[in-house]
Amino acid sequence: MLHYKLLGPLEVAGGGSAFAPTAPRVLNTLALLLVRGGRVVPLDTIIEELWGDDPPRSAARTAQTYVYQIRRWLTADATAAEDEDVLLTRPPGYLLRVAPEQLDLSRFDRLLAEGRALLQGGRAADAVDPLCRALELWTGPPMANVELGRVLESHAAALDEHRAHALNLRIEAELRLGRHRELIGELRSLVALKPYDEWYHTLLVCALARSGRRYDALEAFHTARHLLAEDLGLSPSPELSEVHTAVLQGEQPRTPPACAGDRTAAPTGPGAVNRIVPRPRPPRRAGLPSAQPVH
Repeated sequence: MLHYKLLGPLEVAGGGSAFAPTAPRVLNTLALLLVRGGRVVPLDTIIEELWGDDPPRSAARTAQTYVYQIRRWLTADATAAEDEDVLLTRPPGYLLRVAPEQLDLSRFDRLLAEGRALLQGGRAADAVDPLCRALELWTGPPMANVELGRVLESHAAALDEHRAHALNLRIEAELRLGRHRELIGELRSLVALKPYDEWYHTLLVCALARSGRRYDALEAFHTARHLLAEDLGLSPSPELSEVHTAVLQGEQPRTPPACAGDRTAAPTGPGAVNRIVPRPRPPRRAGLPSAQPVH
């Protein structure tokens, strides 16, 4: 059985080795079929991904050729089932048949949904493991070896949000378990990486205060307030201000949840990314033949 990886460089594993197409547009086409695995990808969408607003007159036939090459490439593998087509023609496009256990994205969605449900059910200790396993599936930016067109860019952006959501839930679960001191280093790194994310600033102030480092907590708050004021002209959020007030009063600050106000909520479960709707396409240029899938 073939296994497909999207959470990092795109790879296809089978027969003890990992490989991927070398032709850039073939790789794009495969990535699009995988990110919508089990759903029909219209040929027009493939054309938009490959050529944007300026497809050549031969775009439809060229894209069909790429699909044909992928079909041959997948079915030629010794691990492919000989009696079952993997890549099917389904008007108005194509469908890549992928079982959930074959795609790292499906496994990630399942583990993220499991961890979130456990955390919402008050089982923080049980939630940490599936959330950690979900994050371990990532080896880099999504589809890192693909030159993303605008359709795949929207999917990659959604995948990045899914990963951030899983990370935030894992951090929340560990904070609920009292691991404030252990998380200080990671939170400092996240503040440096995402300096305008007030939730990370709030958690850093909270973790420092709960670790007995009130001076460092106040210094972290003033750094965040200065950054927000100088760069964005904003005042600290109510959550950040609340934590600051608690530190000043010598109280234990309350840790804000990751999903307060659906702050980081993202669709979870198998096929969640498939529900992304690409931006509307402009009318096709006059004279360009209508794209129709071929067998």
